[in-house]
Amino acid sequence: MKISRFFSTAMLAATTLTSASLHSARAAGAGQTSAEISSLKRQLHLLEQRLDKLQQGSAAGATKSKVAANSQARAALTTSNGAKAPPLAAGALVSMPNNRPTICTDDGENCVGITGRVHWDVGGYDYHPNTAATSPQRLNSGENVRRARIGLAGKFFGDWNFALVYDFGGSSDGFGGAAAGSLPGGGLSGLENAYLSYTGLKPFGGKMAIEGGIMDIPWTIDEATSSNDITFMERSSAQVIAVNVAAGDFRSTFGTRWWNDSFWAGGYVTGPTTGSIHSASSVAPAGATEQFGAVARVAGQLISGNNYSLHLGANAEWLVQPSRNLVTNAQTVSFSDRPELRIDPTALISTGAIANASGAQVYGAEAAASYGSLYFQGEYYWYNVDRGASTGLPPIGAPSLHFQGGYAQASYVLTGEARTYNASTGSYNGIKPADPFSMRSGGWGAWEVAGRVSTIDLNDGLATATGVAGGRQTVYTAALNWYINGNLRLMLDYLHGDVARQQSPTSTADRGATFDAVAMRTQLAF
Repeated sequence: MKISRFFSTAMLAATTLTSASLHSARAAGAGQTSAEISSLKRQLHLLEQRLDKLQQGSAAGATKSKVAANSQARAALTTSNGAKAPPLAAGALVSMPNNRPTICTDDGENCVGITGRVHWDVGGYDYHPNTAATSPQRLNSGENVRRARIGLAGKFFGDWNFALVYDFGGSSDGFGGAAAGSLPGGGLSGLENAYLSYTGLKPFGGKMAIEGGIMDIPWTIDEATSSNDITFMERSSAQVIAVNVAAGDFRSTFGTRWWNDSFWAGGYVTGPTTGSIHSASSVAPAGATEQFGAVARVAGQLISGNNYSLHLGANAEWLVQPSRNLVTNAQTVSFSDRPELRIDPTALISTGAIANASGAQVYGAEAAASYGSLYFQGEYYWYNVDRGASTGLPPIGAPSLHFQGGYAQASYVLTGEARTYNASTGSYNGIKPADPFSMRSGGWGAWEVAGRVSTIDLNDGLATATGVAGGRQTVYTAALNWYINGNLRLMLDYLHGDVARQQSPTSTADRGATFDAVAMRTQLAF
């Protein structure tokens, strides 16, 4: 019936077009004015547009009819005992959730989408070393493509999830070097995600994921929050140092997590990060054994309502077997971080290589709370390093080392939006503007102000030959974030930092510094 109407309308339009053309010709022959001819041409153009719309509507209706026919056919192929026959070949449906190009079968059981993010940072430092003994003596202002990721993510047969993501940015922000095995942008640049996850089990009234590969482990609440959704341009130094021991991004792992609406628990065994040397016989760079570790975390919302929530959690991390250099026989660990900004990749606090390390542990506590547009979050960590490896290298029998650090932050969304809870990761989602910026509709997006104070102390055993003088860093950060829409965000951070550090465990010569920095990030994600 619809097809008949379509052809009838098309024939009527064609007849009208022909009549209009003949009338135009006669009128022109009789000396008709150019204005009248233009009017007739506009009428012809309108008729052509109506025909185009009719054709588009017919094509869309045909697609819907095909999907409906497939569904009805599958429903009909059911035996008398209720067992379903093998499904017919599914059609492909294209969608754009959050502007991510995605193709799914019409039953929604199989999907693949293109995912990507670009974080481009520009900024500068006002850096003041305390003395000529301070290292470094300067920091470089400029720009950095912090992340530039592209990849695929999706699912198949409903319960199997996967991702394959490559990072072309300077994600490690280190020095790749020219040696064999080095990578542009630093040792960690490259494969960021390559994992498989099964979510078909639903024990104890919740959901469960069994997963492995290269992935970003949701260990600590800040790490479980996507880098697209974190409040500040960089996570705190205390958190970065904690996850780098045996968790964090680019990490090889296998484990499981379970969650329901209010509780999250997970545990993973972990290996090296991508970019690590796997050869045992290499000399340049030196061959090394692969590290082995494990992480565990429990967290959840103790209180939640329509516009408020309280989240608490605890976590633990174990570096069971540090990597051993097979050329020098050294087995070391080191803790270091940049001053919570990556424009210059130089670390201001560092323990250096802690010799004879047989293992390390990190224990942490996390808390977060929301009340309307107001949000609070904080974490604290305790770090231990055991020095008892039988490498034959000094220091032999040295006491264990103990460090600590943490942060507290608060944010407020001026335009009224609030962070929602993500039960699958035990963390909070980012801000989604209720009224995206648009010159046509007059929307201004979402605006957020935030502040954070963080501290990390990498000193222990000072005044002893076996101590470590890694330094103590405190950073105060203020931020203004503009969420233009669901895919674009601009971030402006101001940082003031103080680094107290002495020359060595037994020398009190000042190697400290202070700095101020301003930086802006342009973020695109889908």
